[in-house]
Parts: sequence; C-alpha cells; structure tokens
Amino acid sequence: MKQYFKVTLFAFLLLTGFCFKARAQYIKVESQADRLSMPIGDQTILHVSASMPLKTNITFPEIVDSIGKIKIVKSLKADTVVDKNNPNLETISHSYTITSFDTGVYVLPQFTFHTKTGDIKTGTITLQIKSVPVDTTKAFYDIKEPLAVSYNFWDWLKEHWLSVAFGLVIIGLIISLINYSRNKKKYEFVKPGPLYTIDEIAINSLNDLNAKKLWQQDEVKLYYIELTEILRVYLERRYGIQAHEQTTDEIFAALKNKELAKESSNILLQILQLADLVKFAKQQPTAYENEQNMENAIIFIQQTRVIPQPVQNKEELPK
Repeated sequence: MKQYFKVTLFAFLLLTGFCFKARAQYIKVESQADRLSMPIGDQTILHVSASMPLKTNITFPEIVDSIGKIKIVKSLKADTVVDKNNPNLETISHSYTITSFDTGVYVLPQFTFHTKTGDIKTGTITLQIKSVPVDTTKAFYDIKEPLAVSYNFWDWLKEHWLSVAFGLVIIGLIISLINYSRNKKKYEFVKPGPLYTIDEIAINSLNDLNAKKLWQQDEVKLYYIELTEILRVYLERRYGIQAHEQTTDEIFAALKNKELAKESSNILLQILQLADLVKFAKQQPTAYENEQNMENAIIFIQQTRVIPQPVQNKEELPK
C-alpha cells in the first residue's frame, strides 16, 4: 500500500512539473531589426517581442540609451496583438529607433525576459553599419545655405509673451502715475458747500434770471420760458408732481389735493396763463407785468415753502 502511494505521488509531481514546463513553452521571445545593414547615420527599428498566454506575468528587458556603438534614438509605443487563431495568446512588442555613427559590424546581445518560471532570452542580432561611398572624381560643392524658415510676429510673441506682459504692466503703472500727478487736484478733498432748501434754490434761480435782463433786451419769450421752468422745477420738488410734462390745467388738477392756499394758487395761475399767451399767442406784456410776475413768483415760493418745525428741549416736553 505504501509503495502504491509513493508511485501515485511521484506520478502527480511529474505531471505537475510537465504542466509548468508546457506552460513555459508557450512563451516565445525574440528580437529583430527591420534592416540588418544600413549606411552610417541612418536609422532602423529594433523590435523586442514576447508571444504568450493572456495575462502572463512577464518583465521586458530594460534597454538603455545605447547598446555599445548602437544609439537608441527614441522608444516607440508598445503594441499588443491577439492571435487570430487562438484568442488566448497575445504578442506584446516594444520597438526602438536605433542608429550608429561608426562603421563596422556590431552584435546586439541577447535580451532577457523575466517570468515566474525563470528567465527567457532572445537570440542575438548582427547589424552592419556601412560607410557612404564618396566619388573622389567629382568636384566638391559648397555647403547649402540654411533654409529660410517662416517666422512671423506671432511666433516671436509666443516665445516672448512673458517679457511683453511684464513690459505692458510697467508701462501701465507709469501712465497711471503720470495721470495721477497731472490730475492730483481732482483727488484732493473738496470742502462741501452750504446746503440749500428747495425754496432757496428756486429764489436764487429767479434772482439769476432777473439779473440777465432778458425782457429788457426784447427776449420776452425766453424770459417767460425760463421763469416757468424755475417754477415747474420747484413744483416737482415741493409737491411731487410731473410739472414738466403737464399743461397749466393739468398742473392745477394735480395740485388740487396738495393743500395749496387760494391766494398762492391765484398768483401761480396768473403767471402761468400770461406765460402761455407769450409763448403761444405772441402776446407782448408791459414792463410792469414783466416785473410784477417776477415779484409774484418770489411771493409764491415764499408762501408755499416748507417751514421746519422747531425741536423741543427735554425740559419743555410735557410730563
């Protein structure tokens, strides 16, 4: 019985080892070059590949910048291809552009792949670098002049944008300082003037109009236009009506509920009606009427002005 068990165990281990070996045989690695012979300084592609079952854990050889006299120009993107006849097999290729600037025959060594079951090596590659034949019977020619390359303003700006931006910032700061120094007085604190009430503003405007002496210079229509303009501005600010956009009748309709005394209403009506006759009917009032309307306008504003209410002291407040 013991002898049978030993034979069975030995057979199992033998089969297991065979399976590992069989799996290892599925991995095929190789290296090859597109050209095995080329002129000095020319380039070719070196391919290092491994064919194996999918998801096999394998480490490709690390190829440095040069292999002896063979220079690695650049490493190309890795490529993976699945076998059409067997979807469980794939081939991964790493490619490199190589060149050499020394003539001769060079042997690329074996490249080693690392797997869990052991290392696998490729074969060697013999690469011949040939010199370029020179015909000494022909005359020598000058080296060609450099080719003209298109270089415009935008190309220059892309290279120097940081310097340009810094320069523009400096120029902007200089301009700002110059403008500030020229207009320094504009930034100085200006002491505010006295505040006027709406009736004071209107009376000051009437006094300025009177000083112009318009009707004395036969500018009667302009005199009444400015006189009614001052009164309309005062009415808008004092009573909150749209006097500029209303006729005389509309103004009095808007003032109907504004607690305007009858005497003041009659004075305003007299001024506005005469002004309408001058502006639209070309009536020529007398000098007395012109002077009287100025005085009546001042009287109207004084009668309708807002009188501020006195503030009582704490001692005067009722207990």
